[in-house]
Amino acid sequence: MFPATLRFRLALGCLLLTCLAAAAFAAEKKPAATLSTEIGRILDQPDISRGFWGVEVVSLANGNQLYSLNADKLFTPASNTKLFTTAATLAMIGPDYKFRTTVETLGTIDKHGRLNGDLLLVGRGDPNISGRTLPYNTRTERKQPPLQVLQELADDVVQKGVRFIDGDVIGDDSYYAFERYGEGWTQDDLVWEWGAPVSALTINDNVVFVSIQPGDHAGDKAFLSIAPYASYYQVDNRVITTPAGTGPRRLYITRQPGANQITFWGNIPLDDQGASEAVAIEDPASFAAQVFRQMLEQRGITVYGHTRTHHTELARLTTITVNATAPAGGGELTATPPTVPQPLVLGSYESQPLSQDIRVILKVSQNLHAELALRLLGREKGSAGTIEAGLEVLHGFLAQAGLQNDEYVFFDGSGLSRQNLVTPHAIVKLLSFAAQQPWYTTYRESLPVAGIDGSLADRLKNTPAQANVFAKTGSLGHVNTLSGYARTRKGDMVAFSIMGNNHNLSTPRALEAIDQIVEAIVDYAPAAQNKK
Repeated sequence: MFPATLRFRLALGCLLLTCLAAAAFAAEKKPAATLSTEIGRILDQPDISRGFWGVEVVSLANGNQLYSLNADKLFTPASNTKLFTTAATLAMIGPDYKFRTTVETLGTIDKHGRLNGDLLLVGRGDPNISGRTLPYNTRTERKQPPLQVLQELADDVVQKGVRFIDGDVIGDDSYYAFERYGEGWTQDDLVWEWGAPVSALTINDNVVFVSIQPGDHAGDKAFLSIAPYASYYQVDNRVITTPAGTGPRRLYITRQPGANQITFWGNIPLDDQGASEAVAIEDPASFAAQVFRQMLEQRGITVYGHTRTHHTELARLTTITVNATAPAGGGELTATPPTVPQPLVLGSYESQPLSQDIRVILKVSQNLHAELALRLLGREKGSAGTIEAGLEVLHGFLAQAGLQNDEYVFFDGSGLSRQNLVTPHAIVKLLSFAAQQPWYTTYRESLPVAGIDGSLADRLKNTPAQANVFAKTGSLGHVNTLSGYARTRKGDMVAFSIMGNNHNLSTPRALEAIDQIVEAIVDYAPAAQNKK
């Protein structure tokens, strides 16, 4: 017999050994972390799980589906819509396409420099008549004057010998239909840069920049400045300077649709560094005509006429008028197109290649430029420069890419419409199709890069995803999305789509959840294996 104390120690030792063995066995049986378990863990968090989430991940090497959750459900895509518009534009218009803006007249110039007729500034959809530096390089830069192209065109008119204009100065954006806004846009969008009106004659992204600085003393009105062309808006300034230390500033802006008056109110502390806002203009062609007339007059040209616009109303596009005549002796009717007089071109500007603007659209999520691309599709490859014609061309392209009609519904080209719908599976199919096209490199390199540039510049920094994820962001109220390409730890490329709808998360929390899923994709996506 062992002494009681020794028997107790032996029993305790056996118990400990048994516990350790059981723990080791449990550890061996515990499933290793996988892509599915990691994404499930993220989406099972109580505040995250209240939203509606869809995710799909597919290997580009073999097409294998690596993860899927609600991938066939329809979601509001927000700016993930731009993935579709830009892919179609690269495929059907081509990366080398260039826009041309001209100054024209149907009149004549006499020996005294008198132009007997109207002077037209004709836009054909160039999105980058602005001070934006191209090519885009990690961030938006505006080093050139925003109206430099118009200044050069005004110089061209002077060099052609024009000294007097008997007619009007016309802003002509008739190349595209006069459809400034998309279906499903909200009224409060229309005041700001992201809801700027669409026009074939686009100047400075169709916005003016408003700078707001505190006055000299508490109680003074704040100092407001508007550029370019400060006289375009009638400004009602009701912003009051408050004593130092009474922050934060509270600034509000109101502009009624159709009005050229803009009201600012609120307060700004005396020690505030100031604020800057980009405010949408009402009619871009009218803005351009007013600016251009001012430039001509500054160069000594006298304009006797008015300033006006030339739009193409949608109603005109629904009626086609031809001169139909039947040949003698019967037979089929032949349509004789009307004779169009050739204008005298007094100045011309050609843009950089379209591929440069694709980078702008995707890197910084430029809504106006995406809408212009949609209308370009309709004008060049469809029936007219309209939203409807552009969407018809887009649908044809997506059919070629293997997408089904019930996988998406689009009402615009930018994703600002709250009526757009698309499945994660459709996005991944588009991305997989694009990866096999000759324009793929341009497309992928135009996407924001995690932790490096564009709308992902400040996300996924110092993680394995940095510089290895190329993806398009999307954001609306209660909507956050991210779709694109990722290079995994195992060196494989995958296409993915992450869509969150109907959540009540703060923006930082929603982005944190999406970024965690991206990190899981990079960390846990299995190595590519050939299909059996």
